[in-house]
Amino acid sequence: MKNKILTLSIIILLTLTTVFVIMTPVKAATGDGQWITKYTITDTTTGNQLITKDLVAGTSSGNGEISNGEELTVTVTIHVATSNPSSTLTLSTSMAHSSSLDHYWSHDSSDGYSLGSYNPNSASFSFSQAAGTLTISCYGVASGAVATSAGPVTLHIAVPISLVALKDPSGAILDEIKPNITDSSINDFNTKLAEDQKTLSNLQGSGVDPGYVQIYQNVLTQAQTVANQGLTDSATAMLDSLGNAQAPASATLQILFIPLIVVIAVIAGLFGFLFMRSRSKVSYFRLVVEDQIKDLEGLTIRASKIDRTMASNLDGVKDRLKHLVGM
Repeated sequence: MKNKILTLSIIILLTLTTVFVIMTPVKAATGDGQWITKYTITDTTTGNQLITKDLVAGTSSGNGEISNGEELTVTVTIHVATSNPSSTLTLSTSMAHSSSLDHYWSHDSSDGYSLGSYNPNSASFSFSQAAGTLTISCYGVASGAVATSAGPVTLHIAVPISLVALKDPSGAILDEIKPNITDSSINDFNTKLAEDQKTLSNLQGSGVDPGYVQIYQNVLTQAQTVANQGLTDSATAMLDSLGNAQAPASATLQILFIPLIVVIAVIAGLFGFLFMRSRSKVSYFRLVVEDQIKDLEGLTIRASKIDRTMASNLDGVKDRLKHLVGM
C-alpha cells in the first residue's frame, strides 16, 4: 500500500513539474530568435531602413547607425510558442515619445494575434500569453548622452538603448532589441576605420613589406583603443594621418613611419590623461602637449622630404593639438 502511495505521489509531482515547465515562459538568450524572430528599424522622417535582421535566417542589412535624437519606427515580429491564459507578457520601449505621432504602438490585427484592450500611447503594456505570431510597430525618439565634456575634451561614447523589450510576468527580459546610439563623430570614425581595414587587407595580400603592414595595423589598433575611450575626434585624426601614403619603396620611409606611430601613441596617452586627471592637472599636461607639438613639427619637416601627403596629415594633427591647448 505504501509503495502505491509513493508511486502515485511521484507521478503527481512529475505531472505538476511538467505543467509548470510548459506554462512558464522560456528565458532564452536575447537575440537568438526564439522570441523575436525578425525586426526592421527605420528612420521615421526619411523612411530609410537603418537595420533589418532576420534572426531565424541569420541575415541582416543596413548600416546600423542610429543617431541621437533620431525618430525611429521599429517593426518587430514575435513568435509565442505556447499559450498560458494565466500568464502575461509585457512589451516596453525606452524611446522618448515621438514628436509627430500621438502613440507608441501600432498593431495590425490581420496577423491574427489578439492583444486584448491595451493603451497604444503607453511606453509599456501587458497582454495574455497566447500561442501565435505577433507583428507590431513601435514609434519613438532614440535619445542618450552620447557626447559629454571632460574638461577641454569632448568624449563621444555610444550608449545602448532598449528599443523594444519583451518581458515575463516577473519583469525579466525574455528578448530585446538593444542597439547603440551614436553621433556623427562616432559614425565618421567607424566609416574611416572600415575603409582603412579594407586597405590593410589589400596590403596583407599584395606582397608589401611585412614591417610596413604591421605598423599600419598598429595604427588601426591604437585608433580603436582611443575611440573606445570616447576620444573619437583624436582617433579619426590618427586614421587621417595615414592619408594616402604609399607602401614604402625603401627602408628610409619605414624608419620615418615608426616615429609617427610613437608620436601618435604619445598623443593618445596625453588625451587619456587629460580625461582621467582633474582640471588642476591640465596646466601640467599643457606643457607636455606643447613639447610634443615641437617634436611633431620636426617629424613633419622630415616627412615632407619623402611624402608630402603624410606631412600634410601630420601637420593637421599638430593643428588639432594646438587648438586643444589654445596655442
